[in-house]
Parts: sequence; C-alpha cells; structure tokens
Amino acid sequence: PCRSVLTVACEQTEVLLFDPISSKHIKTLSEAHEDCVNNIRFLDNRLFATCSDDTTIALWDLRKLNTKVCTLHGHTSWVKNIEYDTNTRLLVTSGFDGNVIIWDTNRCTEDGCPHKKFFHTRFLMRMRLTPDCSKMLISTSSGYLLILHDLDLNKSLEVGSYPILRARRTTSSSDVTSSGSSGPRAVGSPCHQNDSGPLSEKHMSRSSQREGGSPRNSLEVLTPEVPGERDRGNCITSLQLHPKGWATLLRCSSNTDDQEWTCVYEFQEGAPVRPVSPRCSLRLTHCIEEANVGRGYIKELCFSPDGRMISSPHGFGIRLLGFDAHCSELVDCLPKEASPLKEIRSLYSHNDVVLTTKFSPTHCQIASGCLSGRVSLYQPKF
Repeated sequence: PCRSVLTVACEQTEVLLFDPISSKHIKTLSEAHEDCVNNIRFLDNRLFATCSDDTTIALWDLRKLNTKVCTLHGHTSWVKNIEYDTNTRLLVTSGFDGNVIIWDTNRCTEDGCPHKKFFHTRFLMRMRLTPDCSKMLISTSSGYLLILHDLDLNKSLEVGSYPILRARRTTSSSDVTSSGSSGPRAVGSPCHQNDSGPLSEKHMSRSSQREGGSPRNSLEVLTPEVPGERDRGNCITSLQLHPKGWATLLRCSSNTDDQEWTCVYEFQEGAPVRPVSPRCSLRLTHCIEEANVGRGYIKELCFSPDGRMISSPHGFGIRLLGFDAHCSELVDCLPKEASPLKEIRSLYSHNDVVLTTKFSPTHCQIASGCLSGRVSLYQPKF
C-alpha cells in the first residue's frame, strides 16, 4: 500500500519481491507454496497473504520473510482470490471449489485462523469486495455475475437462506437460467438450489425486509451484456472494482475462445420499487475488444488509483484506456448507450503474452508481467 515493495506471484512455487523505485530484486520466496502462486494481497504495510493451487493461503511479514506467519487450510481446490475487510480485519478468499471462506485474522496463531464457509456457488472464477465492503461480487465461468448487497460477513449463507432481491439478465427480462444453453460453460444455474430455479420469488424472505432498504446479503444474479454475438455465451475471467465504488470492470471471453472483451458497468443504486424488480443494478457503459492472444490464460486488468484509467494486458504489452480522450472521471462522461473505451497509450516491452498489470497506489508507475516471467516497470509520460 505504501509502494515500497512490488510482489510477484509466479506460476511455480515462488514469490518475488522488488523495490519498484530502484527496480532492484529484494528477495525470492522460493518455496512459498507447494504449487502455483495465484494472488497476493497486502493487509497493511507489512503483512501480506498469498494463495495457491496447493489449496492453502499463507500469511507473511515483510520484517521476517524466512518463515510464514501461518498457513491457512480450508479450501479443497485451487485458491484464486484474496480480499480483506479493513474494518473487521476479516480475510476473504475464494477458490475453484466454489467456496468463499472468511478468516478471522484477529485471532490468528501459528496454527492458522478461525474460519467459516460464507458462500458457495458453482463455476466460481473471481470474487471482489467493493471499497466500502458493502457488496461482494462473484464472477463465474458460465457468464453469470452474482452480487451480494448490503454485505454482512459475520452471517454465513446457506442454500435458500438469502433473499433474491433483484435478479435478471441485463439484456432481457428472461430468467437467468435461460442462458444455460448458450455455451459449454453455462450448465444450469450458478447457485445450488433444490427448487425449480434460482430466481423463484418464494425465496424472498419477508421477515428479512427492512423498512426503506434491502435485506442483508440479498443476492442478485445477472448475465452482463457483452458485445459481439450474444448466443455464444461468455466466461467472465477477470473482475475488478472502481476505487470509488462507481463501477465494475470485467474481462470476458466467448465460450468459443474467438473473442475477448474488456467492459465497464456502472452501479445503478437505489432500492427496488417492489421486492423483485425488473431493473438490474449494473449498466454497460464502455467496452473494447481485446487482442485475444494467449488463449486459455486469464489476463488481469486494473483501474488506476483515481479510477480515470484502465490498464489492460494487450498481446505482448499493455494498453492504457480512458472513458474519453481526456481521461475524465467516469461520472463526468457517462454515455446514454455503451461507448468504446479510448486508447490513451500502448506500451510494449515483453516478448510473451502479458497476463497481469498493476498501477502503483501512490506514484505514476505501472507494472506488468508476462507468461515467460519477465516483469516490466513503466513511468508513462503524457
């Protein structure tokens, strides 16, 4: 968070640490995990967490990198995502076992942390918390996007225990289960339900409705509108949130792997007029087609710290994208209909497909990493 260290998750068992100012290599954690390292998340300026295909999460302290603070066991498949609620100091992880697990870092010991399963869904790809931790967004390989509104991490969600408040496709009023035939990844509904469908109104819990607002952890299931031929179906591979909580950023690929898109959706806030409203809470505002190289690999994109630009992997480099040519704030240039993202700059320095990119939280600096293991640092001049 203070920009003093750049951490790099590697396909094998390593974690690399660099000084982003001098570009010097600080340390290699050669056996950070027993399988590929997928994600790294700082909890504060010294403590960070890593997750891996070995199904574990590890906590590390920058002041003592020779050994882990502790190892967390709870997932049964590859762990792909780490989030952190700074208000409650709860660590939130998700994996390909479909589970979202909450870890209480307030009671962390050498043996791990107390944990509980918070949510489960099939086809889970990525999970994110909004900056104010009021919502949880979950993307799936079958093209669904799940949103838990008015989030309460202290209450675990079992099947049927959450009210489905506002749920529909963003492109039509048909039931979200209708997209199940759109492609090989879309099989059934995203949530484990024993009833006829995930959007049945009988799941609405009247006792959980509060005066003038939504019930806690109310679930919305969407099929985000994606450009191109809609009948192909899509996989949502990457998911990011605007730093001010205004929008979500998705990287989508078609089920036939011949198209790839970066899309921005604004949040449309406000309580529904009635318990099950036809209005969804996301609207497609901007999009751009990607290079669609390195098929089968997920490309992680990101917002700049002020939310005015997007850095997106593009072939052997990255593109800096804006909502307009002047890098205006999203709220100042919202179009009536979906518009193309504007390419501000292209930066190419790799000899292989770029898989990830990240802005510095404090300086005008960008990092990118490619499939062959090269890390590049940029200080763009405009």
